[in-house]
This record gives sequence, C-alpha cells and structure tokens, in this order.
Amino acid sequence: MNIVNRGFVRLFERYMPDPLILAVVLTFAVFIAGMVLKGVSPVGMTEVWYGGFFKLHAFAMQMILVLVGGYALARSPAFGRLVDQVAKLATTPGRAIVLVTGFTLVACWINWGVGLVAGAVLARELARNVKGVDYRLLIAAAYSSFIAWHGGLSGSATLLMATEGNFLQEAAGGLIPVSDTIFSSLNLTLSILVGLTLILTFYLLSRSITEPVGIPQSALLEKDDGVEADDGLPATRMENSRLLGILTGILGLATIGVYFLRNGGLDLNAVIFILIFTGMILHGSLSAYLKALKEGVSGATGVVIQFPFYAGIMGMMASSGMSADLVRYFSEIATEATLPFLTFLSAGLLNILVPSGGGQWAIQGPIAIEAARALGANPAPTIVAFAWGDAWTNLIQPFWALPALAIAGLRAKDIMGFCALALFTTGAVIGLVLLVAGMM
Repeated sequence: MNIVNRGFVRLFERYMPDPLILAVVLTFAVFIAGMVLKGVSPVGMTEVWYGGFFKLHAFAMQMILVLVGGYALARSPAFGRLVDQVAKLATTPGRAIVLVTGFTLVACWINWGVGLVAGAVLARELARNVKGVDYRLLIAAAYSSFIAWHGGLSGSATLLMATEGNFLQEAAGGLIPVSDTIFSSLNLTLSILVGLTLILTFYLLSRSITEPVGIPQSALLEKDDGVEADDGLPATRMENSRLLGILTGILGLATIGVYFLRNGGLDLNAVIFILIFTGMILHGSLSAYLKALKEGVSGATGVVIQFPFYAGIMGMMASSGMSADLVRYFSEIATEATLPFLTFLSAGLLNILVPSGGGQWAIQGPIAIEAARALGANPAPTIVAFAWGDAWTNLIQPFWALPALAIAGLRAKDIMGFCALALFTTGAVIGLVLLVAGMM
C-alpha cells in the first residue's frame, strides 16, 4: 500500500497542473475534437464556445457565496469552539481520518454545499490538534467524501425527476419519486458500501504514510474577534454593534424559517441564506463578519475564472453533439442487465468534461431514459447509476475541489494522488453493486 500510495502521490505532484491549466487544455481538446469528429467549422466552434461561456455565471456566484459564507461561519469564535470539541474525539492520525471522512460523507449526503465547506474546516482543525496526521490526506479525505452528494438529499437528477413538470416527465412515463431513487435499496446500499470503502481506503493510507506533511503556516489562522478599536465615533459604534448584527441574523433565519414552513426545499439558495445569517449571529458584529468575508473572498479566485471555462466546454460538447454521441454509444451496447453499469461509466466519463450534475443530466438524461424504456427496464436504477457516475469522477476532477482547497490553503496536486486511489476502490464497489443489481 505504501509503494502504491507514494507512486500515485508523486505522479500527481509532478504532472498535475493548476486546475485552470487543466480547464484550458480541456477547452482546446474539445474545440479540436468538435472539428475533427463532428465536422464543425472553427468559426462554428468559437460560436458555441462563446454561447456557453456565460451560462454558469449565476451558479458561479452561488458557489462563491457558499465558499465565503461557509468560510466566514467557520471563522466565528462559536463555530471554532464547536469544531475544537469535535476534533478532540480524534487523538490519533487514524481516528482523525475516520472522523473527517465519516463526518463529511454524512454532511454531503444531507447537502453537498454544507458538506464541502464543513469537511474542509474540520480537516483543517484536526490538522492543528492531532500530531502526526498528514494534512494533505485529511483534505483529500474530506473532498473525496463529496462522492456521496448525488446519491443524497440534494442530488440534482433524482430531485428533478420527482419534480412536477420536469423536462423528462413524459419520456419517463410520469414522475419518479425519491422513494424509487434516493431511498431505494440500491441507492442506500451504494451509499453505505461506498462510505465504508472510502473510510477504509483513507484509514489504510494513513497507516502507510511514514513522513506526514503538516499543516502549512498559511492555514494556521489566529483567532480574531474582528472588532475595530472603539474610537468613539458613531459610525464605528454601529459597525461594532452586536445588537445590529444579531438582529440582522435573526431576521434572516426567521425568513428562511417561513420559507421552509411554506414547503420550501433545502436547495443551494437556502443553504447560502442559512450560512450568511448564521455567520452574522455567531460573529455578533457586522464588522467582525465583514473581516471574515474578506479573508474568504481571497480564496475564491479559482471559482471566478474556471466556471466560465467549463461552461464553455459544456456548450461545445452539447452543441456539437459529442456528449450525446458518447452517451448514445454506451446506451446502444447495453442490455437491461448492464444498462445501469454502462450508464455509470458513461456518466463518469462525461463528468470529466461537464462537471455539473444538473447540466450533465440535461444532456445524458433524455438518452438514458429513452434507452431504459426501449429495453423495458425500470428507469429508476438508471437514474441512480447516473448519479453515482457523475459524483464518482469528481475524485480526479479538481473543479469541485476549489472551495475545499481554498479553505485548506493547498493546491490540487497536493491531494489528487490520494483521491485517485479512492477513485479505484470506490469505482470497483459501485460497478460491482450495479452489475449484481442488474442481474437480479
């Protein structure tokens, strides 16, 4: 295990470029593939690239707010004390790895936005408190646990197919309730087995590391109440007013409470709202909250520039027909028994180029549902297989690692070697379960 571990880590440390470089390389690769494979002219490819480039701006802003809102919440004194108490449960490197992996798996299954931020925050705190634990491995374990998200309560495809008026409702023969997808025996079995596999993988990796890398100084942030010195001016007193900050936070949480009482769901906007106004309450004053926000914004640069590039790649893949061709190839060679497994593989491959669950389902969903109906198969297992395929290859796609890396103060190549090993172990489990389920 130690030889394999060191080999993968060194491979990615040497050859893994900055995520922005990877996005640019993929852009050129897809651009050329569109001309060679689909016969699209260079001018045509520039048009579809430009057309897609700006389609993720709203989502990019949501991700920035998740990052800075979660960061500000994590920097509050009250949250810091809570994490300190949780971190005390781990007294050895192995326990620290198990704790951060298990915690983040559950958090991401409940909501991916919360889990992505909370896991990185807990990993950083464990690195501060537990001697001998490898900081890179902690962050890799936290990020790899993101694999649970699409099979959980905030999964894009599963929730969409249960929503009245969705674009695939007629093709699927009606709504597909979450009892058939999220809470199906297949999905719950995958959630449990993949979680246990991930915990075991990272625990064994922790035992194989002989020279652990500690937390960098840049991540050792000193606790600071953020309150400006009182100079007696009315403006400064308003900025430092705990009453104003807490009242604003209470107004926000009361608003989200009304939203939930009126049957609003826990979507990404609701998570952002909760993060922002809970952070205000925990910081007390708005000046302290703004100071924490400024720190968090500095880590959002990767999100700002990379989302447009991947939106452009999505535009080229969809408009040229390459993404549909890829999915259709897997569907055409499938049987009723192998359709979920092949859907999983095609979703994983397409996710590397289109790392957006909802955006990818818009491309792959119609073909997957059509294939299931043509074969006389229940579409629900195919949707579950897609969800896990979409989440699976995130382990080697640094796009979604940006928020965690920003909080951790690490680079993608610092953790991707560990994540790649987890890709193989979890992929084997998911593939085996889907093949067995297809034969039953």
